[in-house]
Amino acid sequence: MSSNQVSFLDLIISHVQMEEELVGVFRAALRTAGFIGGKPVQDFENAFAKFCDVSRCVGVSSGTDALRFALMAAGVRPGEGVLTVPNTFIATTEAISQAGAHPEFVDVDEQTYNMDSEALREFLETKCDRDQVTGKPVSRRTARLITALVPVHLYGQTADMDSILSLAEAWNLIVVEDACQAHGAEYFSRNQNRWRRAGSMGKAAAFSFYPGKNLGACGEAGATITNDPNLAQRVRMLRDHGQAEKYYHDMEGYNGRLDAIQAGILRLKLDRLADWNRERREKAETYRDLLGDVDGLVLPFEPSWSRAVYHLYVVRVPDRQKLQQHLNEAGIGTGVHYPIPLHLQKAYRVLGYDKGDFPVTERVAANIVSLPMYPQLSRSQQEFVAQAVKECVGVAQLATADRC
Repeated sequence: MSSNQVSFLDLIISHVQMEEELVGVFRAALRTAGFIGGKPVQDFENAFAKFCDVSRCVGVSSGTDALRFALMAAGVRPGEGVLTVPNTFIATTEAISQAGAHPEFVDVDEQTYNMDSEALREFLETKCDRDQVTGKPVSRRTARLITALVPVHLYGQTADMDSILSLAEAWNLIVVEDACQAHGAEYFSRNQNRWRRAGSMGKAAAFSFYPGKNLGACGEAGATITNDPNLAQRVRMLRDHGQAEKYYHDMEGYNGRLDAIQAGILRLKLDRLADWNRERREKAETYRDLLGDVDGLVLPFEPSWSRAVYHLYVVRVPDRQKLQQHLNEAGIGTGVHYPIPLHLQKAYRVLGYDKGDFPVTERVAANIVSLPMYPQLSRSQQEFVAQAVKECVGVAQLATADRC
């Protein structure tokens, strides 16, 4: 194959396929001057709430705003602690900090890369005291009252929510799901004996519609979803300068609205999301067939209780840099999500964490690499990727080390 044959992500092909429909959204906005709010936003909110199996959806300007507003509307107050994981994009902790709260971390599971419920249990039981009034944990490390928990459904796969929700209930914690990478992912609740959509299990959830997501806008966009009408109403006010109605401000809010053009685009794309997710799952299965016997390569693990939607296809290898260089020379794009855990980022030195505090996250961060993954990826492209990976990883590495 020629150079640059397999891009890491192709955002052009799906938009070209939908070009006339998408241009129609823009034309409608031009001819009505309906740029902010209105029917396009309401239509998308209603449709996405139904898709996620919740009663309320509030469109906002980004996934970061969606999580920040959800935390604030759920009752998290400045100075309180919020638990999450260090293996995530910084937007998760930015939302916590920008809500006035203080992020604290628990480690991830080495197979799923999501919050480890046993690590969460250990933190609550051995590193916290219970507040006698609220029943909530008080971190011995920071002396802060912890009021909320943000599990991240990373790479398109849900965290083990039954275990997390049980611990949250026992410690009186608010659960706000970060579902920014998990549009349409499903979790089988053993407690309820049914499949649940990502975002439908906590007090609220945040989604990002950044262009590269499974459901992506043509720009920035996000949404908070919930079954709590009061929480939804607070998010609606927070996104629009705290207005209950025009020029009547019940609180100080933000400018975090979802614009009508992006809402219209998302509404069109939503009709295709189930098919796109199915195709991503099929691509993941093809990778498993092609790469399942490669020594030294760890493929994504999907528990029996998970139906992942593979926003990213993340593998682990002993020498990531060597593999990335080899794939790049073959014209194959890759990514790393994420190379430096949050507790080791310069931005969070103030939190006082050290190297070694979260060993699983640190091991994972050192050797993960994301292979090309999008619905339109062809079988021949995947075979080309797989062959290049085999040339550089496992038994084949001994015979082709000069090419690696």
